[in-house]
Amino acid sequence: MSQPPQPGAPQTPPPPAQGGGQAYMPTQAFGAVEPPAPPAGAPQTPPQTPPPPPPPAAPGGFGPPEQPAAAPGYGYPQTPPAQGGFGAPEQPAAAPAAPGYGYPQTPPPPAPGGYGYPQTPPPAAPAGYGYPQAPPPAAPGGYGYPQQYPAGPAGPFPPPPGSPKKKPPMAAIIGGAVALALLAGGGIWYATSGSSDNGGTKTDSSQAGGPQGGGGSKGAPATVNGKMLFSVDSPQVDDLVNVKGTWVTDQVFAKSDVYKVVGYGLSGGKKYEIPLDGEICWASQQVTPDGKTAVLVKESKPTPDKKYGGPCDQVVALDLNNGKKLWQKAAKAGDQPVSFGEVTVGGGTVAAGGTSGGAAWSLSDGKELWTPKAGDDCRDDGYGGGTKLVAVRRCGDYARPQMQVQTLDPATGGIKSTYKVPAGLNYVHVVSTDPLVVAVDAGDHTGSAASDFLAIDDSAKEGTLRSKVSTQNGKFTPKCESTNVEGCKKVVVSKDTLYLPTQEHQSGNSQEVGRVTDIVGFGLSDGQSRGKVSGAPGSSITPLSLDRDGYLVAYQDPTYKAGGMVIRIDPKTFKTDVLMKNPVDTVEAERKLSPNYQDVVWSQGRLYMGNGFANKPGPAGLGKDYLALVFGGS
Repeated sequence: MSQPPQPGAPQTPPPPAQGGGQAYMPTQAFGAVEPPAPPAGAPQTPPQTPPPPPPPAAPGGFGPPEQPAAAPGYGYPQTPPAQGGFGAPEQPAAAPAAPGYGYPQTPPPPAPGGYGYPQTPPPAAPAGYGYPQAPPPAAPGGYGYPQQYPAGPAGPFPPPPGSPKKKPPMAAIIGGAVALALLAGGGIWYATSGSSDNGGTKTDSSQAGGPQGGGGSKGAPATVNGKMLFSVDSPQVDDLVNVKGTWVTDQVFAKSDVYKVVGYGLSGGKKYEIPLDGEICWASQQVTPDGKTAVLVKESKPTPDKKYGGPCDQVVALDLNNGKKLWQKAAKAGDQPVSFGEVTVGGGTVAAGGTSGGAAWSLSDGKELWTPKAGDDCRDDGYGGGTKLVAVRRCGDYARPQMQVQTLDPATGGIKSTYKVPAGLNYVHVVSTDPLVVAVDAGDHTGSAASDFLAIDDSAKEGTLRSKVSTQNGKFTPKCESTNVEGCKKVVVSKDTLYLPTQEHQSGNSQEVGRVTDIVGFGLSDGQSRGKVSGAPGSSITPLSLDRDGYLVAYQDPTYKAGGMVIRIDPKTFKTDVLMKNPVDTVEAERKLSPNYQDVVWSQGRLYMGNGFANKPGPAGLGKDYLALVFGGS
């Protein structure tokens, strides 16, 4: 799709980027020139496993790496720069050991303002995780000030054998809000009433929450003792192959495989195979109610001349319920073939995007709707799908672009709403299209590619910011692809709430063995926290999806003596029910397909776990590798 060229910003687009599963790029200093994504049609390079987090940006740029404090508690604010220079390196704060997770700290002495300068925290209070906090006084919004969130009811998760049971913490949290949050120096502001990147907390979670769910009237479901219903062995290959793509409809469980998509019965048994021309580059996360989706595929399998196959330029629409390829299309910009980085399905349209621009086709018949135009000043990086279709558009110089988030008419590509992203933010990830929520990277150093989540009102021609939630450089742990538009994991959005997991921390109970993680809910209308739930000690809890009643479904990783669990969380009270417990004898296999790294889907009372890569066998001591696992009660 194209827009008329804009005067004064001509540029030559970089070579196309190769598709899905791109490596994370190191975070650059804010406002610095970032290298473009790797070219898609470039000389073939071997696919790679997801790399470790990128190194921190060099000092002197936006959000340089902070030095650790001497012994601060979790969330202790860093000492601000001694001078007012934007982005100067922060010095370690000398402070005594903090008394507990989330306990308010005494701030360092004030200094001329800098990025991330903390607001004055509330006065000291008795120690304890989740102890009630007083709201900070009105002050200039210190972007990056540590978030506080209310203590929610602990989950009904049985502790590991031999561990004492945990009593749920009780707390009444008083709320506070920051009217203006400064994204970065130089006059870039998120001017939103009530938005808060310190998660301005509200009341106790048992009274907080939006109108959705009606969870209090729902009866508690019976816990199912799960078992492994069936498994699919990892295919035998000579090199790493991308097999991303895990889908579940009301009729079939479908899984990407080597050069094909395979359909299985919901409880096992192969139903069909759909052959593909080459390796899968990207698989859409979106599936229509009647079981249709799309994948991006290389033009050919490996040959002696092309060890890793051709470019990622083939868009294929699939009917998963019936095991059919609906159509296969490619696009050109002028007379040049276009490679893409990703593909999605939204509003009855299949749309693919990348560094060369975007193209779209009708899902029903493959009719071409738009293609990139050579010389365009704006290009579509990619699209977010679902019930709507949202484009992330890059205009002007590739390394210093004006990024835009545009809600489109899926049938024509007409622009319904445009939100202009603040300058200096070069990559945008669409987490949800309805409601519209995106993630941006404003100096994250953890490799998650998401420093902030922005809720956008796209009801008018000019989109406006509703709220912002900060991940606080690792305190919250979602994961997004470094340059792709879709593909974020460990984050769920409901009609009024954003759910994020936290990093591991001490539980505050000296009798518990192991660290814990939480899931915290933030209101989209104001960015303030609504409540939280804690997982079992010695494990991690990850948000997966929403059920049909609006409850959050989460997965708890296996402990050293218990299998994984699926948990349902009430969106109003944050009370939890255990839906399914997996057995301990399959823990080793289950751990390899954790939702921290792989595709996991909860559907119709079953847990479907899919591997994103097939590789040659590793050392014998590492155990068997699986392409897919399915757990359920029957």
